[in-house]
Amino acid sequence: MKDNPITQLEQLTLTKASKNFLRETARWAKFLAIIGFILIGLMLVFAMFATTIFDMAAKMQPGVPEYLGLTMTIVYLVLAIIYFFPVYYLLQFSVKMKKALTSKNDETLAKAFEMIKSHYKFLGVFTIITISLYVLLFIVSAFGAL
Repeated sequence: MKDNPITQLEQLTLTKASKNFLRETARWAKFLAIIGFILIGLMLVFAMFATTIFDMAAKMQPGVPEYLGLTMTIVYLVLAIIYFFPVYYLLQFSVKMKKALTSKNDETLAKAFEMIKSHYKFLGVFTIITISLYVLLFIVSAFGAL
């Protein structure tokens, strides 16, 4: 019989220490997800009031552009939407991992690992995009300085 990766993974067992590590990881993931949702809420609150705040600032300080409030509102809404997905995946990992360890259900365990994979994949792609934008900004700035 040929050993393929699926057969090898089916033979994998979780030790008591591994389960404890996963349980603790799920607790920390839930904590970080809750903090993430609180920060998303704060971003949304700021987005709601940004236009008013910056309009008042523009009236008090002549150098503040009038469109800055709308720009900040849009920026914070976009950031809140982007930040939602990794936080959601992290929370789902936590919930599913706790359930999998309690119920000893392999399918739920696989779903938990799928959620943490989605979390890290999202962060990885976002990091690549961010680094690419920085490189592009650096190149444009270098040509602008010439």
